[in-house]
Amino acid sequence: MTTRTAPRTETRGLALLVIAAAQLLMVMDGTIVTVGLPVIGAGLGIAETDLDWVLTSYALAFGGLLLAGGRAGDLFGRRRLFRAGLVVFLAASLLGGLAGNAAVLIAARVLQGVGAAIVAPAALSLLTDTFPAGPERNKALGVYGAMGGLGSVAGLLLGGALTEYLGWRWIMFVNVPIALLVLAGTFALMPGTRERGGLDLPGAATVTLALGSLVYAINRAGSHGVGDGLTLAFAAATAALLAAFVLIQRKARAPMLPPGVLADRGRLGANLVMLLMGAGQLATFYFLTLYMQAINQYSPMITGLAYLPFAIGIGLGSGVAGPRLQARASTRTVLIIGMAVAAVAMGWFSLLTPGQNPLLVLLPAQLVAGIGLGIGFVAATIGGVHGVTASHSGIASGLVNTSQQIGGALGLAVLAGVAVAATASRPAGTPLHDALTSGYTAGMLGAGGFYLAAILTAALLLRPRTVPD
Repeated sequence: MTTRTAPRTETRGLALLVIAAAQLLMVMDGTIVTVGLPVIGAGLGIAETDLDWVLTSYALAFGGLLLAGGRAGDLFGRRRLFRAGLVVFLAASLLGGLAGNAAVLIAARVLQGVGAAIVAPAALSLLTDTFPAGPERNKALGVYGAMGGLGSVAGLLLGGALTEYLGWRWIMFVNVPIALLVLAGTFALMPGTRERGGLDLPGAATVTLALGSLVYAINRAGSHGVGDGLTLAFAAATAALLAAFVLIQRKARAPMLPPGVLADRGRLGANLVMLLMGAGQLATFYFLTLYMQAINQYSPMITGLAYLPFAIGIGLGSGVAGPRLQARASTRTVLIIGMAVAAVAMGWFSLLTPGQNPLLVLLPAQLVAGIGLGIGFVAATIGGVHGVTASHSGIASGLVNTSQQIGGALGLAVLAGVAVAATASRPAGTPLHDALTSGYTAGMLGAGGFYLAAILTAALLLRPRTVPD
């Protein structure tokens, strides 16, 4: 194992900026195409029923390869993998911007997901290598955690502006200069610890295929139903692959998922909370976008701007309230507070009606939801990597990101079904916009249910009085 040399204090700020910018970019690309999907479909002749693949293809690659990417960083050097992942992401973004048909665009989105799966865990591991345990690391982790929530909202804001004023291709092209700037700043990063041993290729293959199969099954269930033959086939494949992964891990000399990573009850709880947060957040963005564009007829630019309170809320929660609470209370308490605030916001969203003044519900509820999620992202990120050994920091970092990605896919599939059922249950003769809005608000109440489940998870699994170092 390589030795760790602490970086100079004056370089840590730049290192944090580079790491945070990379995380923001990776998460942002999960939602940046959302507002522009109708324009993309018209421009490339993609049927409405197939547009979800522009989103899903990124999630499949990102979520499916995160664990493998985290372990690879442990073995081959985190800064080296960080740079390699950025190059892949940059090239894929350029390809996507130049795409002349749906197949090329979707292939580019898959490659973006591959790059993101390499960059994200390496970034979090480099952060823990750079900042010593204690308040300084917690502040840095707070900034990093904020990027997980802020990136999704930033994608919606930026996607709307770019689509309306420069065209949808700039949703892809905008990544190129940002990635180049991040690459230029990597000189400030430590090489990172590097572990001896080999990559558990059978474990990496089975867990990657299992997570990819799970994400696909979840997304297909949302559009084709749980009883769909292909959905069931991929669900069965997921179960078989996960069983194979468990067997491989028991026999492997250097397992892909070392037992110690999730043996700690607090880390397990933090990852489950992150999964539930991801489930509620992505579904909320989906329903709010539909409400604003399909019901209130907002343009892409106005839709993006309407998400500004969410971005402000996450900034306040993760940059102000979260770190201050973390300094005074346990991770469990902070998570419970954040999820309670987010759940209240979901109840507020249930009051949405067609054509309603946005100052009554849409904008203030977003601010509250952002504050709650910002607090939660900081605490869950800290809990997910707390106490992990240097040799396992890459895989622990990969798990934190995996939880958020898989949670988003799961929550969207489940709550989309809830929304459809709620819309269909309205009495005959109900105006279409009223029926659709009822479905959207039911879905957001479901997101509140995920946040309540996160509160229960934190209360049961996280330690009550231990404040992380």
